[in-house]
Amino acid sequence: MSDLQGKILKILQNPGFHSGESLGRQLNVSRTAIWKQLQALETLGLELESVKGVGYRLPDSFELLSKAKILHHIAESHGDPPCELEIFQSIDSTNRYARERAEAEAISGAVVLAENQTAGRGRRGKTWVSPFAANLYMSIVWDFDQGAESLQGLSLAVGVGVRRTLVELGLQDVQLKWPNDIYIGGKKLGGILLEMIGDPNGRCTVIIGIGLNVAMPSLAAQEIDQAWTDLQAQSPSPISRNTLTAKLVVTLFVLLKDFQRVGFKAYRDEWEEADLLKNLPGTVRTVKEGISGIVLGVDDSGALRLALPDGEVQRFIGGELSLGPSL
Repeated sequence: MSDLQGKILKILQNPGFHSGESLGRQLNVSRTAIWKQLQALETLGLELESVKGVGYRLPDSFELLSKAKILHHIAESHGDPPCELEIFQSIDSTNRYARERAEAEAISGAVVLAENQTAGRGRRGKTWVSPFAANLYMSIVWDFDQGAESLQGLSLAVGVGVRRTLVELGLQDVQLKWPNDIYIGGKKLGGILLEMIGDPNGRCTVIIGIGLNVAMPSLAAQEIDQAWTDLQAQSPSPISRNTLTAKLVVTLFVLLKDFQRVGFKAYRDEWEEADLLKNLPGTVRTVKEGISGIVLGVDDSGALRLALPDGEVQRFIGGELSLGPSL
């Protein structure tokens, strides 16, 4: 984001509409220059409200992330602060940045946030729609000592932590879909993406990426190819992204500290209570094939259990699960 765009945003955070002429006068630039910068902000996914002949204003839900506010909320909750907290106006991917930092130095406990991602990713390389200052895009770096085998079910446990946070904030009907999606009312609210670096048999680092829809702009939503929802639509009262971030950090730091000791087994019952597809017909798509059956839930390692038509129960540790007999 340019310096001029930042200055325009600062003015627009004041109440009411602001005309292009007024913005230009305050910043000593032409109305044309203001218009171009507003267009650039909208390209990032910021959905401005405009009235011809009156001016522009930010949506009521607009709130920039604030390091000071997040750390203050964490302290109020008596949580452990991140060893490092970085907030980017725009970045290609918080997970990519966090991974490269972790490969270069020890930063376990670091948190990376962004207002906008230009190349946000979901599982299997899918694009994660990431409009500016609308949702939550966060990556947490965490070191583990016992290798990849001890981390089975970690993405599901993180899902439990996210759900706990949302319930604490007053959300209802929060569901989990194997292996890494958050749903409310049968519509996707967010997702989790884990990446591991280091020794798979020893000390390793996990990058935990979390994306949650908070106030998805309608224009950006046109890029989403599935049923979706956001916190703005589901919450009985407005949710601050700074408060949400702080509560997630507090909850997940406690979970991550305990996970290597207790494993997914400690979170299994809670996960299954929120299982979106348990006892429903589903199909697991692996690299080689699609396999259909009845979803039975997960085992103590977080593997999906699927009852096949012949009565056999098959376990899956990876793949994409969808409702119904075929994808």
